[in-house]
Amino acid sequence: MTDREKPIGVFDSGVGGLTVAREIMRNIPKERIVYFGDTARVPYGGKSKETILRYSRQIVRFLRSQEVKAIVIACNTASAFALEELSAENDIPVIGVVKSGAKVACATTKNNRVGVIGTRGTISSGLYTELIQEINPQIEVIGKACPLFCPLVEENWRNDDPITKEVTERYLGELREKDIDTLILGCTHYPLIRSIIGQVMGEQVTLVNPAYETACQLRALLQDLHLSNNQPLQKDEQPHRFYVSDAAESFSEFANSILPFEIRDAKKIPIEEY
Repeated sequence: MTDREKPIGVFDSGVGGLTVAREIMRNIPKERIVYFGDTARVPYGGKSKETILRYSRQIVRFLRSQEVKAIVIACNTASAFALEELSAENDIPVIGVVKSGAKVACATTKNNRVGVIGTRGTISSGLYTELIQEINPQIEVIGKACPLFCPLVEENWRNDDPITKEVTERYLGELREKDIDTLILGCTHYPLIRSIIGQVMGEQVTLVNPAYETACQLRALLQDLHLSNNQPLQKDEQPHRFYVSDAAESFSEFANSILPFEIRDAKKIPIEEY
């Protein structure tokens, strides 16, 4: 297999990163993917930087064993806490989801008031604020941790669920009063409840989905490094492989509810051994 034909490694704390994988499949359809969901240790949002970094290094070692040509950290918390170290430690490209979202939010806002919702870890890291204000110091960033969104999504209680709507209204009520015109969905789970978030925030607020922006960044990066796969995938090929640290069956069921094709199975691996 040539370098161009090697897969992209994508990892997340659980199923949320499938939204990033989905955007890669849609926007770079010739690329293969090896996805790892750390379903045994989800959620990452309340854990320390040291723990997130240890988990992320284990996952990267596993993905490197699969001969990936680049790695996407499809988790805002891990992007915030581990991207810098992982990029320095590896000789293949490693990108996260935070920088892409910050860049698009800066280009989108008209009144220089941007909201960010995410896990406690992502919000407390202040990384979105730092990146946004590096681009435009005039932008005020208002962060709001929404830790219940992840378990609601993973329970499949999504846009038509009254409990999810009530939780969304309670979380986002104060953001509506802050006069923001742009809101970053700062967790890869959140695009799966984008509809209800949009309803609660109103049409005047533009929602930024870093999953889509990350796929576009990855496409440009692969082109710049001459790593884009130019050969079409074979009809009888299973181009994407899925691995988890626990609960493979429920992961596969969830994945099949959101991905553009059916996956046959996800394989459980002992991630602590890496």
